[in-house]
Amino acid sequence: MIRLLIADDHAVVRRGLRQIVATTADLTVAAEASDGATVLAGVRAGNGDLLVMDMTMPGLCGVDLIRRVRSERPALPVLVLSMHNEAQVVARALRAGAAGYVTKDCDPETLLAAMRKVAAGGRFIDPALVDTMVFDEAGADGDAPPQSVLSDREFQVLQLLATGRSLNDIGERLNVSAKTVSTHKTRLMQKLGIDNNAALVRYAIRHGLLAE
Repeated sequence: MIRLLIADDHAVVRRGLRQIVATTADLTVAAEASDGATVLAGVRAGNGDLLVMDMTMPGLCGVDLIRRVRSERPALPVLVLSMHNEAQVVARALRAGAAGYVTKDCDPETLLAAMRKVAAGGRFIDPALVDTMVFDEAGADGDAPPQSVLSDREFQVLQLLATGRSLNDIGERLNVSAKTVSTHKTRLMQKLGIDNNAALVRYAIRHGLLAE
């Protein structure tokens, strides 16, 4: 029996996952989490043989959470289940240590196949993302997209700024000071050649980078 630790800040998503898993004989939900702190508590308690997590949750989240989980419990495989289908987001999650990535609009059979393969030590990419990973990450002209030069934290700040969150809100979410967020903002805007918030939002929308 594969025991799942499912992490998503939306109760309806967690309930839906439970219903999907309930149709199987080899999978069961051992624990749930709605934020990064609860995920880490569950990981430390040994809850689950597979972590199925969203990329955006309150507190520690995204690539930072994946890295922390991998540090705390290296043998625990991580499967990302997210609305994000942009190549840079997927690539950063995989580089951080996720063994699989599927989108929330995938069919249940794809999700279950991903859970089983990743839990068995394999790797899984949502078939719908394959073309995105192969072609989009390199850009239409063969060059890497501008956001590829951003650090993981700068990329995360970009996503959150584009949703209209304040520096203080982002700092609380990432557990850093507003001053640190401001520094990341300055650097990422310089790297992208953006000089105002409106242009930043347009850039994020155009590249599908808005955080959930």
